[in-house]
Amino acid sequence: MKPTEIHVFPDGISGPDVSFDGGDLDCGNGLLLLIRKHIDPMSRGQLLEILSTEISVDEDLPAWCRLTSNELVSFRKIGKQRSFVIAKGKLAERGVVPVAASGARHSSGARAQVPARPQAPRVPVEAPKILPMSVMGIGSWPRPRWMVEAMHSYVEGKLDEAAFHETANDAVRLCVAAQERSGAGVITDGEQRRDSYASFVATRLDNCQLIPLTDLLPLVDDPEKFERELRALDVPAADVRHPAVLGRIARSRPLVGHEADFLRTLTAKPIKVALPGPYLLTRTMWMECLNERAYDNREELSADIVAALRAELQDLLDAGVSLVQFDEPVLSEVVFSGAKSGPSFMCGALSESRDPEHELALARDLVNAVIEGAPRERIALHVCRGNWTPDESVALAGDYRPLVDTLALMKVGSYLLEMCTPRAGEMEVLRRLPQDARIGIGVVNQKCAHAEPVGEIGARIARAIDLFGRERLLFHPDCGFATFADNPICSTSAAEEKLRGIAEAVDRAR
Repeated sequence: MKPTEIHVFPDGISGPDVSFDGGDLDCGNGLLLLIRKHIDPMSRGQLLEILSTEISVDEDLPAWCRLTSNELVSFRKIGKQRSFVIAKGKLAERGVVPVAASGARHSSGARAQVPARPQAPRVPVEAPKILPMSVMGIGSWPRPRWMVEAMHSYVEGKLDEAAFHETANDAVRLCVAAQERSGAGVITDGEQRRDSYASFVATRLDNCQLIPLTDLLPLVDDPEKFERELRALDVPAADVRHPAVLGRIARSRPLVGHEADFLRTLTAKPIKVALPGPYLLTRTMWMECLNERAYDNREELSADIVAALRAELQDLLDAGVSLVQFDEPVLSEVVFSGAKSGPSFMCGALSESRDPEHELALARDLVNAVIEGAPRERIALHVCRGNWTPDESVALAGDYRPLVDTLALMKVGSYLLEMCTPRAGEMEVLRRLPQDARIGIGVVNQKCAHAEPVGEIGARIARAIDLFGRERLLFHPDCGFATFADNPICSTSAAEEKLRGIAEAVDRAR
């Protein structure tokens, strides 16, 4: 589109609905984040004006519009001053009344930092004990197609928050029923409300939001290389969103407490809630490609992440959650990525990473800072080697030797570890973990399309009993069944069949 000296709008539109001045920022130095901050809360078809004096924006902004399917309506230029008017989505969608109520907050939008509402202290609920050799899922469960559609509608502002959670409640009911049928002894909600195992946190924290991966292409040093890495990881860049920090983050509302409260109404069995670990969140939220930062360094960011997770952990324990699991799969990227040509996690392409010794020490300290003072027996750590795709050749490989000493120094009560895939090495390595900790052994591979025979699962269980004894053991799949809502690893029926296979094998072992 060529610039004009005046904006020309269709009949009935007098001007933009929202305007902001980006000054001399270019798309690689924070302008796209400011655009996303303003455009996400708007209704589809509304107009956003971006003022800019940066010459590179003339080409980069139209390219961004094409990537994100937002319509560039008008481009005005007078001297160095530029004015771009963009319709959220298509201008033709203007005036179409969305399902969302007026003023509803959408999950993709940034939450301004607001004072937390005073809440009455929660009366702690007693948590059911988790028995030895209990069977559980790691966390995620395939979402029904209608749940994924509702998630997208919510992000796009077409579905209000109440309707979204009503839909999610139905999905959770189905997920819980499937686990109960399978014989699971510990129940999760399948992360049905989350777009992924980690990035959803950006929808709950103040001054943080989700941005599409397509927004990040202009921000990285080598966009073509980044695109190749995403393709190698089988990441659907058009659907997956990434957290972006727009200011000092804070937790003024629960991250997943609402998930636990609803789950507790559906089962009398022990429940487990998974949270992204503090190292994972620090690596994910700290992006070197953004020069305009709310924090001077990632250690400063990690302190606020620790504070948010500590508060969330306490609320979950008070709510009667039997096991709070922290996911730290990026630890594998730290020690194993050198053997591959590219990273196996998105943050490996985007965030700061130093030598493995430094990264492992940082991860250890962050996890221990979050769980300090909490009842150890109710805290778990999960580690795997990547769960983006069923393609085993893409994920990282290597046994736990480079990690086991660091894991042993994390003061958790349970380790829930990928062990079924040959990529994870031999089970004997785990004998170096603390003798008073429980060991969760992955005994089915969620990436395999077929259900493993019960006898094969039983052989792994028998080996684990020989090494660790019955009292210390828990059993589960290697990882979740649907790490990303848009990219499940297997079907619902396959997930239930695999979990049932574990339960049957454990019953035989008993």
